[in-house]
Amino acid sequence: MAIDLPFEKPLVELRVKIDELKRFTEEKGIDMSEEVATLEAKATALAQAIYRDLTPWQKVQIARHPDRPTTLDYARGLCDDFVELHGDRQFRDDPAVVGGIARFGGMAITIVGTQKGKDTKENIYRNFGMAHPEGYRKARRLMKQAEKFGRPILTFIDTAGAYPGTGAEERGQGEAIAHNLIDMVGLRVPIVCIVTGEGGSGGALGLGVGDRILMLEHAWYSVIAPESAAAILWKDATQGQRAADSMCITAQDLYRFGVVDEVLPEPFGGAQRAPQEMIHTVKSAVASAFEHLCCMPVDELLQKRYEKFRNMGVFYEGNDSSLQD
Repeated sequence: MAIDLPFEKPLVELRVKIDELKRFTEEKGIDMSEEVATLEAKATALAQAIYRDLTPWQKVQIARHPDRPTTLDYARGLCDDFVELHGDRQFRDDPAVVGGIARFGGMAITIVGTQKGKDTKENIYRNFGMAHPEGYRKARRLMKQAEKFGRPILTFIDTAGAYPGTGAEERGQGEAIAHNLIDMVGLRVPIVCIVTGEGGSGGALGLGVGDRILMLEHAWYSVIAPESAAAILWKDATQGQRAADSMCITAQDLYRFGVVDEVLPEPFGGAQRAPQEMIHTVKSAVASAFEHLCCMPVDELLQKRYEKFRNMGVFYEGNDSSLQD
């Protein structure tokens, strides 16, 4: 059963009316095709108006939709012979992070990503995609293995953030993420990262250092989730919409700032409306990225990766005369 988002309510109500008219026509034998056609045209126009002018908060809601493709959906849809690997070799296997080896276009690659569930039971098992330190250590182990065997790395990011529980902190949550950042900067294989839904804080960045950073059209990426930002700024987590509207967290904002390299268009209404179409779009983008990166000498690859992240956050004073023509 499809799940409708709050801002889609007017469209849902209109579609209900259309369905009622169609049923009435079938039951009573009265031709109401003209009225149905008028309402369907109105529904199409309303849908276009809604999805053409989405607010940042509405994009956050779409990014959190439970029917969006997950890391495992992409891994199985993009690749052949995906074999999932488990465990960090220190504590346990974290179901919130999945990874393994696959064949992409005839080339062996390593895939790593955060994994949400499709329903409440699976989300509890996956901890809603919020990884513990062992999840990041598993990811690090798989990425170091990829470097050893010369396999390009593909990461998928969809998490509200790393799990902030006491146990996670006791086992070194910050240290695990920091090691990932350090290692990913220097891995001697191409890395492509894709923000597919939520990109929250260090939990996202722990898998987000790469040569190409891609982002789905309705995803968000930020140092903090909107509700958490609202709780800090206004002492009220219910002000998440207010925070989202001012934080510049959308794919379009981040592309403008140079944080991401490419925004991947989603099917009309979001990736959850046509998962296979979204997977096909991602496959084309990944193939293009790897085709370019795999031809690059390793030293050049590392230098460009270093420069990419060093240049983020650079700003200039408005009265800097050296910038004037």
